[in-house]
Amino acid sequence: MSLSARDFDRLVDKLGYETRNSDHLLAWLEVDGKIVARTRRSRKAGDLPMSHSIRQQMKMSETQMRDAVACTLGRDDYLDILREKGVL
Repeated sequence: MSLSARDFDRLVDKLGYETRNSDHLLAWLEVDGKIVARTRRSRKAGDLPMSHSIRQQMKMSETQMRDAVACTLGRDDYLDILREKGVL
């Protein structure tokens, strides 16, 4: 699955990731004071070449990532996925 920079930005915002600009756009998810997932993207616009790595860093399957980008998977669903995987 190809992920655009715009999709990435909407996705991290919707799932509650905090972000910071540096050489790249850094994003991390903090739950109960603990960072449970981190990822980053290039600051360039357009399709991201490392979509597969971003998906893995966010601990999602390809189907779950598609659902999240299509707005059928929300923050609560995402936290349930992380609980099932033992991340939370």
